[in-house]
Amino acid sequence: MTFNVAGSRILITGAAMGMGRLYAERAVAEGAETVILWDINKEALAETTKALRVRADNRQEIVPMLVDIGERTAIEKASANVIANHGGVDVIINNAGVVRGTYFWEHENERDTEFIMKINALAPMFITHEFLTGMMEGKRPSRIVNIASAAGTLSNPKMSVYASSKWALIGWSDSVRLELKQQHIDNVKVTTVCPSYIATGMFEGVKGPLMTPIMQPDYVVNKVWKAMLAGKPMLMLPWTVHLSKVLKGILPQRWFDAIADNIFGVYNTMDKFTGRK
Repeated sequence: MTFNVAGSRILITGAAMGMGRLYAERAVAEGAETVILWDINKEALAETTKALRVRADNRQEIVPMLVDIGERTAIEKASANVIANHGGVDVIINNAGVVRGTYFWEHENERDTEFIMKINALAPMFITHEFLTGMMEGKRPSRIVNIASAAGTLSNPKMSVYASSKWALIGWSDSVRLELKQQHIDNVKVTTVCPSYIATGMFEGVKGPLMTPIMQPDYVVNKVWKAMLAGKPMLMLPWTVHLSKVLKGILPQRWFDAIADNIFGVYNTMDKFTGRK
């Protein structure tokens, strides 16, 4: 089913900065009727909203909402508001994410492990659940984009909880795609995105593995946008993410570890991680 952003209602999480803001700018540029911005950063959200309203024409509505997606009740309340005032959404971009770059035993259960799982894995499930039935029943061409990570396909030191959250996201996201296909619900397409490191500040200090450069945000947004419009099931960036998945599937674990560690340098990419300040 052909999909066009023009005239659609788009919800973006983590929309106040970084990749989220770029997705919002793209939505406005392509004529989305309503662009709903969810974020917890009040100041950044206000600044992004102001900038987007300058870009938008008088037929487009920019809707900022201060939402803590780490809390299920906050998601339910905000979703009900969106449904009541806008009739639902046609596109969900589950973009928000957090990372802690440290060894597992250095994570604190509530501050780190629980927080990461809530934002990266549970929130996309809760958000999608609030809107999916309306998407299916509305029969309008609709899209769900879940921003996972190459870390969800590959184990890596100092990423144990982050990797597990993205592993969960990938499994859930692609399973929902299959459920929709199995039930012949053709108007809703799910795209799971698995990028390697992106230069947004979130992974400041990391070193890209061999043949896996740190990607520029604009490049990734363009690839994701095209995949979303086409309803592409899975997007892995760059091509070496596909390669690692193939090698992991065919090689004995000790051989794969040796190649990933000693040749591609994957297991040392987080050694100098500092993250966004």
